[in-house]
Order: sequence, then structure tokens, then C-alpha cells
Amino acid sequence: MPDSMFWFMTIIFSLTIIVMLWRPFGINETIPTSIGAAIVLLLGIVPFSDVFKIVDIVSGAALTILSTIMMSIVLESIGFFRIVAINIVNRSRGSGLRLYIYVMTLCFMMTMFFNNDGSILITTPIIIHMTSLLKLKNQQKIPYLLSGALIATAASAPIAVSNISNLIALKIVGLTLQDYVQMMFVPSMIAIIVIAYLLYLYFRKSIPKKILDVSIKWKKDAQAYSYSHPLTSNEHEKEIDWTLIKYCLIIVVLTRAAFFALTPFGISLEIIGLVGAGILILLRYSRTKMGVLDIIKKTPWHVLLFAFNMYVLVYGLKNVGLSDFIVDQFRDYIVGQPLNASLIMGIFLTVISNLFNNLPAVMIGTLSITEMGLDPHILQIAYLANVLGSDIGALLTPVGTLATMIWMFILKTHGIKISWSQYLRVTIIVVPIGLLIGLYSLYLWIEWLF
Repeated sequence: MPDSMFWFMTIIFSLTIIVMLWRPFGINETIPTSIGAAIVLLLGIVPFSDVFKIVDIVSGAALTILSTIMMSIVLESIGFFRIVAINIVNRSRGSGLRLYIYVMTLCFMMTMFFNNDGSILITTPIIIHMTSLLKLKNQQKIPYLLSGALIATAASAPIAVSNISNLIALKIVGLTLQDYVQMMFVPSMIAIIVIAYLLYLYFRKSIPKKILDVSIKWKKDAQAYSYSHPLTSNEHEKEIDWTLIKYCLIIVVLTRAAFFALTPFGISLEIIGLVGAGILILLRYSRTKMGVLDIIKKTPWHVLLFAFNMYVLVYGLKNVGLSDFIVDQFRDYIVGQPLNASLIMGIFLTVISNLFNNLPAVMIGTLSITEMGLDPHILQIAYLANVLGSDIGALLTPVGTLATMIWMFILKTHGIKISWSQYLRVTIIVVPIGLLIGLYSLYLWIEWLF
């Protein structure tokens, strides 16, 4: 296509991303992306013949993520997250450091069992409420809130099913979930552990040594203890059904395990996820007679359209020559050089994630490496480096991921101010170090495996 079309497509893409991040008048991010995708399709930059192919690529990933969100809504409705909050407060026993460790663990596990955006939606209000209950000042809340958000978002790297962009890229490259975890779990965990330790070093003087020793007794106080966040229903102050919670947790764990156990037999991730969510909903109904209205209302169905729109825009950039440009710039440095593949693609994805957000960035990066003619070994390293850049490197600025933007919005609604400069003073230290160690670990780990 001519240069004029390249620049026209670049302008459409840039304006769409700016409006999506800015969200004037509180508009849903699906609106600007729908307008941008419609323009691209109507102008023929992406032919309509590619629509079904794009739907096939993004629908499975989106439905898998939606199924985990449905599960989190069910768990919220039966009081599970309230139980978690109470237990964290009780187990902290007046220690600010112990509370900090529990908060980091909570945020990591929530992402591992659900997804990064859902983890932020659930854990941020929990942390705000716990720190308020303990009468911490706003400045004392920052170590818990910022560390929790960074760990929750980075935790989407070890297993691909915790992040929609990882799942979409996984399908493009054709890597199985099992192979992804085998190659990615160890290096990404090394990066996360490094980041967690650096966060502790940064905040160790800000973490209060002593906090209020608030003990909340279940039988007496559980019904009176409540908090509010986007997944909270108006009926969360009822008796806790421990049997229901136990069975629901078993189903969540089994569903997660089924992702790895059943996909080798050709059963798709989205089918496993939706079946697991369906069983959870039916189990809740059998115990509480609660229907599906809250699930229908609270599940962000627009994720399906949003993922489709973003891929149309990225595919448009590919069709006007962006992938060719990236291939020309990097191919010669990557071919046959696994360390270069890891470092170059990881750093490149970090840069474009913080410029354009990580969802389009990982799509651009993945489409580009598939056109470099790389052997499978180098292709896999480059792809996994893309993921590290888009999941961890993207944390450098608040606009790098949708999860961090959601986090900033939740803080604002609760009257907690964390400025860009406060955020960057932390991330400019911990993120680059964690990313580079993760990328080098990725190279060493895969070279050792193969």
C-alpha cells in the first residue's frame, strides 16, 4: 500500500488508542475501538474476508477470560472475598510487614486463578477497605496498593490463561498451553520474585511495623463486616455457607487444572472455562436459589467486541506495512541468536506497550515475529519475550495495561491520590531490573530445556 495509507492508518490507530485511554465523559473503551475498526473495515484496509479469521483468533481467548470473570462474580456473591479479607486482617496480628506479605500473595493468587483485570477489580477495594479498617493514613496505604497492583498484573505472565492478550498471541503462534507453561513459568516467576523483593526494599521504611490488631470473629462480627467494590452485590451481608464455598473452590481449582489436562485432547480452553463457570452457577443455584441475572449484568460482555476491534486495528497496521518495517529492523539481529531474540523483542514490546497499551502491542509484536521466517526455537523465545515485555515491561507507566488504568480509576473513586510521578518513582527502578532479569532467565531456561 502507498505511504499515504500507512500514515492514515497510523493516525486512525493513534487517535483510537488516545480516546480509549482518555475515555472522555467516561465512555466505554469499546466505543472508540468500534469506530476505529469500522473505519478500517469500510476503507478496505482490512478486507471483510478476514473478519471470520479474526473472530476465530480472538473469540476463544475472550470467552476464556469471561468465564473466569463469571467465576469471580459467583465467589463474590457467596462472600468468599469477604472471608479472604477478614482472614488477612486476623492473620496479620498487628504486623504491617505480615499484612504486606499477605496482600502481595493475595494479589498474585487472584490473578493466577482468575485474570489480571479481574484481580485488580477485586483486590484493590479489598486492600483499600482493610487498610482503612486498620486506620492507616493514605500515604501508608500506598505500599500495599501499589505493590499489590504491580504483582497482580505481572502475575498474568506465568500461565497464559490469566491474560487475554497472552491467549490471543498463543493462538497466533500455535504454542500449546502446556509448552507455554513449561518454557515460561520459571523465568517469569524469577522476574516476579525480583520485582516483589525490590518493591519490599523500596517500601520497607514506609511499611508500618505495627498496625491495629483487629480481630474479627466470624460468628459475632461476620455479618457486620462488609466492603464495597465493583463486583459486590447488595446481598453480601448474609450467612456464610461454608459448604458452598468449599465446593466452589474445588470447582475453580479443577477448572484451572482441566485447562492443562484436557487441551491436549483437543478440548478448547473456552469450552473448559464456560463449563466450569456453568457448574459453579448451577451449584450456587442449588444452594441459594440465586439465578443468573447478576452474572448477566456484571459480566463485561463487551470484551468480545473490544478484542475483535483491537485485532482489526492491529491487522490494519500489519496490512499497511508496519509488520514489514519491524521485520526489516529486527530480523537480522534475531535470526539464529536466542539471547538477542529475548532481549530485543522484550524491550521493544515494553516500549510500544507503554506508548500504545499492551493489548495492541503484543498483537503487533506477535504478528511481526511470525513473518520473520524464524526457526521454531527462536520464534518461541521471541514470542515469550513479547509476553514478558507486554505483561511486566508494560508496568513502567500507568497506561501500559488496562489493569493499571482500572487500578488508578478505583483509587480515584476512593479518594486516594497516586500521581504519575509517585508511580514512576517506583516502577522506573523495579520494572526494568525485573524485566531484564526475566528476559535473560528466559534465554537461559529455554537453552537449558532444549
